[in-house]
Amino acid sequence: MKQNVLTRYRVMAYVTAIWLLVFTVAIIAKYVFDTGDTMVISQIHGVLFIVYVIFAFDLGSKAKWPFGKLLWVLAAGCIPFASFFVEPKVSREAQALVDKTAPAPAKA
Repeated sequence: MKQNVLTRYRVMAYVTAIWLLVFTVAIIAKYVFDTGDTMVISQIHGVLFIVYVIFAFDLGSKAKWPFGKLLWVLAAGCIPFASFFVEPKVSREAQALVDKTAPAPAKA
């Protein structure tokens, strides 16, 4: 597995998590304080979540995760704050696979 697969996943995990928090705050503000509209924020988060799902699925297929683990990682993108706990664990496991499959340095 290549490093860029893991990097893409990590970036989208954090970006999606942040936008989910922004969306959660906007929903709370809308319904508790009767302020503003959440349409733009929800659409941005929706597009980012789709990209996250694609990258997480790509990482999971290359890491040969079982389907249950893939579902857990995808569910973490739907729960506020969960990505901040799941992403480091997944990244450590995937980094070990990246390091294991990296070619050995050439000897001079």
